[in-house]
Amino acid sequence: MPATLDRFTGQIVRPDDPEYDQARIVWNAMADKRPALIARCAGVDDVITAVRFAREQDLVVAVRGGGHSVAGFSTCDGGIVIDLSLMRDVTIDAAKRTARLEGGAHLSQLDRQSQAAGLACPVGVVGHTGVAGLTLGGGMGRLQRRFGFTIDNLLSVELVIAEGRRLRASNDENADLFWGIRGAGANFGVVTSFEFRLHPLERTITHGWVAFPIERSGEVAAMVREFIATAPDEAWLSMNFGTATDPPFLPEQAGMPIVMVSVTHSGSLDAAGRDLRPLREGMVPLMDTFAPRAYVDVQGMNDEAMAWGKRFYMKGGFLGALSDEAIAVCTAQMADVPFGGECGVSLWAQGGAIARVADDAMAFTGRSAPWWIGMESAWEGAALDETIKSWNRRAMNALKPFTTVGQYVNDAVESDVDSVQAIYGKEKYDRLVGLKRTYDPDNVFRLNANIRP
Repeated sequence: MPATLDRFTGQIVRPDDPEYDQARIVWNAMADKRPALIARCAGVDDVITAVRFAREQDLVVAVRGGGHSVAGFSTCDGGIVIDLSLMRDVTIDAAKRTARLEGGAHLSQLDRQSQAAGLACPVGVVGHTGVAGLTLGGGMGRLQRRFGFTIDNLLSVELVIAEGRRLRASNDENADLFWGIRGAGANFGVVTSFEFRLHPLERTITHGWVAFPIERSGEVAAMVREFIATAPDEAWLSMNFGTATDPPFLPEQAGMPIVMVSVTHSGSLDAAGRDLRPLREGMVPLMDTFAPRAYVDVQGMNDEAMAWGKRFYMKGGFLGALSDEAIAVCTAQMADVPFGGECGVSLWAQGGAIARVADDAMAFTGRSAPWWIGMESAWEGAALDETIKSWNRRAMNALKPFTTVGQYVNDAVESDVDSVQAIYGKEKYDRLVGLKRTYDPDNVFRLNANIRP
């Protein structure tokens, strides 16, 4: 065993170990890679050891937090996976309203433990997502209009940089690195812990959706525009183009192209009832599911649909306006959906707290846009890969004329220079290149939306 692994206290998994095939699996089944070594770290010292070993052996480095990377960046062929799945501790300080999490923790842990204290941090919408990957790319979710993105609530991080050294970054310490961490963080090291600001949040909120036949999407968009113009920050809305399934729809409705308007209202139940009335009474829906629900239940409601083992691909961007023309293009994409896949178009409302943070406050780019838009597909079997990926690309290309600057980093599946520069814009990209040259000049951490030094 090489000397630099002598002090490793976690678990080393090699290709000839019985648990190797299970250990190498990540969320997106398209990322079927065979690393030379999986280093399951038991603590920060193990991470330091693994990074130094990778440098010594000139190994490609993949970093796995929750293993949820859409692009499959949390694994690799022939290199080393620095696996943080054993480092999942979460500590809530209710008095200070803060949370500290290790790099392998999941969103569901943070949600459950913070809610036990009547608190919450705005995070994503699938409970088994890793906190690390979500945060380092931005962190969109159901509370974003009220409390901002996950990165807007990040107070500090500890990470191991490419030279095998431990650093802390915050607004007061290594502030330049902290700027880059928030939106491009996977480029700068292995983040071993996160400290977040928490907010008071009632355990019961209001969540649900109304659905309509897709041919009414123009009317639905007009209703949504009117609603969101005066909606409180407590109301987060998405507009989704998809296909009705049985259940919850009636058997005769299964397969029908539909448009859905979903809202999570995190204010009081009385306020939610009042605020949601225009959506519930403005048009007669196929179905109305709005009801009081436990916040932690809402946060876990997509877990099964987004379970491990499916193949997944997406393209995304930021939309300048919810125009009739853009909605017509979204509607048209559903007439071209490949058979055998779960394909849809989603639009998420921004604004509120998101827009009250200056765009240059951190590396993340796109907060000034009123909408995020994504073409998302899940399916089983490699035979459908190219057909479904082609649909996503066509759909995104059709909507390109309506998009603005930026791309949500966690959507990014391409990592060439032009694609990554388009995520941040030239000014931010150039600043990130300078940071990369300081903290990772040899581009050790390159399996990401890569900033090349």
